[in-house]
Amino acid sequence: MNNGYQLAQLMIRTIGIDPGSRFTGYGIVEGDGRSLKYIHHGTIRLPAGRSFPERLKMIYEQLGSAIGEHKPVSMAVEEVFFAKNVKSALSLGQARGAVLLAGTCAGLSIHEYSALRIKQAVAGYGRASKEQVASMIQRIFRIDALIEPNAADALAVAVCHLNTHSSSKRWEDVARK
Repeated sequence: MNNGYQLAQLMIRTIGIDPGSRFTGYGIVEGDGRSLKYIHHGTIRLPAGRSFPERLKMIYEQLGSAIGEHKPVSMAVEEVFFAKNVKSALSLGQARGAVLLAGTCAGLSIHEYSALRIKQAVAGYGRASKEQVASMIQRIFRIDALIEPNAADALAVAVCHLNTHSSSKRWEDVARK
């Protein structure tokens, strides 16, 4: 018992995703409500020379491979934001669709978070820059090497989910008492 509630003891592994039609970042993290553990990260680079359907297939297959290798139980994805360019927004939505399909086909629980909430969870400020988010991710996981921005954002999505999940779990435990 800790402060009247029991902390989750089980490490939960999640994959965070920063979807994009040119670069899709992913990051895998474990958390138990008290600590976070870095597992892996990467960026799926989608060649401009390939047709868009081929790029969507690459997202689906490469995420499926990462999920199969690292065995997360949940997926956290950044929600769609509204873009000025309609074509870009549609492409992003289709990339998100490939991401969500990969997670659903793998049997993962899917969770979505706004960019504002993700930045707040990691940097303490909802309007933090990409550089500030990347810097905080490096500090949280004590990673010396620079992390590609899409992968850093994906790790931030995973951190946001694990922090939100453990907080919700604690409140559920308190409510049951």
